[in-house]
Amino acid sequence: MTKKPFVTKEQLEEIAKIYPTPFHIYDERGIRENVRALKEAFSWNKGYKEYFAVKATPNPFLIQILREYGCGCDCSSYTELMMSEAIGAVGEDIMFSSNATPAEEFVYADKLGGIINLDDFTHIDFLEKAIGYIPETISCRYNPGGLFQISNDIMDNPGDAKYGMTTEQLFDAFRILKEKGAKHFGIHAFLASNTVTNEYYPMLAKVLFEVAVKLQKETGVHIKFINLSGGIGIPYRPDQEPNDIHAIGEGVRKVYEEVLVPAGMGDVAIYTELGRFMMGPYGALVTRAIHEKHTHKEYIGCDACAVNLMRPAMYGAYHHITVMGKEDAPCDHKYDVTGSLCENNDKFAIDRMLPKIDTGDLLYIHDTGAHGFAMGYNYNGKLKSAELLLKEDGSVQMIRRAETPADYYATFDCFEIGKKLIK
Repeated sequence: MTKKPFVTKEQLEEIAKIYPTPFHIYDERGIRENVRALKEAFSWNKGYKEYFAVKATPNPFLIQILREYGCGCDCSSYTELMMSEAIGAVGEDIMFSSNATPAEEFVYADKLGGIINLDDFTHIDFLEKAIGYIPETISCRYNPGGLFQISNDIMDNPGDAKYGMTTEQLFDAFRILKEKGAKHFGIHAFLASNTVTNEYYPMLAKVLFEVAVKLQKETGVHIKFINLSGGIGIPYRPDQEPNDIHAIGEGVRKVYEEVLVPAGMGDVAIYTELGRFMMGPYGALVTRAIHEKHTHKEYIGCDACAVNLMRPAMYGAYHHITVMGKEDAPCDHKYDVTGSLCENNDKFAIDRMLPKIDTGDLLYIHDTGAHGFAMGYNYNGKLKSAELLLKEDGSVQMIRRAETPADYYATFDCFEIGKKLIK
């Protein structure tokens, strides 16, 4: 089985004449089709809203596409709040979900009118001291602990996660926040990452809905929304079945009607904070093979490296690779596909069966639209690549230029040596 790129070899060769490899490229048509499908899947809920996880793909040009469909921004840092404000996503278009949060970030989120999602019980007093009061609308992040399982499969281990409050803390937090003036409450939880199953969201929803009913009954608070956060994954491997967002939406609707509606909570809004699902499949890293090495193994050296895509080096994550122009050739050569960092884990693929790769071939690394460029760094003095948008009409727009040495040395601008380095 294989994956099909959203761009052709001929297109990429023309693009590379203007924007040298490596670069990340995104598919506008795919992004738009996907966000429309998401909104349709949850259209049964009157208050439904998607808060795109800015950390996944922090590019204002891409987020503005989602804004056209009513999406807000899920922010977790000062600079993400800045980006949200710059594109006009303020007020309740912001969900601020952070942890170990500096006071100035709470102050900024409050200034913008965003919904603050508290990660820890101790943050109640910390927030109140930082901004001087407790907002009327507030959310708390929940972590039930233990393992999160679907059937006999362990999806993730919330008990080991640093995020969220225990059940007891959550109930105490709602009581205290209510006493301090909060009027509208939200519940948020993220119990598993990158799930490729239609069952995850409905099971998570049931956990949160049942907790919400108990909270409203025992504390007397008004539950305004329940945020199912992220966790809906994508099929990185070609043999994986993609999630069916309509089936997921329908599964959540059934649980909503089974649990919330009989409890008189049929007005609760459903929020999501999807990043990987929204952008992952609609981005690719394009790199060129520039070296072949024949030693104890067969290596292909690329002009991209872990600076451009960190997930394989960091997690051992699989990203499918298409050798452009050789889509139908037999995969009869075994390669390690590497970058040029002074780190042995700087590999996009290990022992991967691919068509014969020649120097100069373009490699299309799939599913980098989320947590791809965003996780980049500058080790070895490597520079981050450009980001491009393949428009619906087939044209290409640069939506972030490639870094230059002047960018790398910019923080020396206040020193004499900076004048020599920044030219």
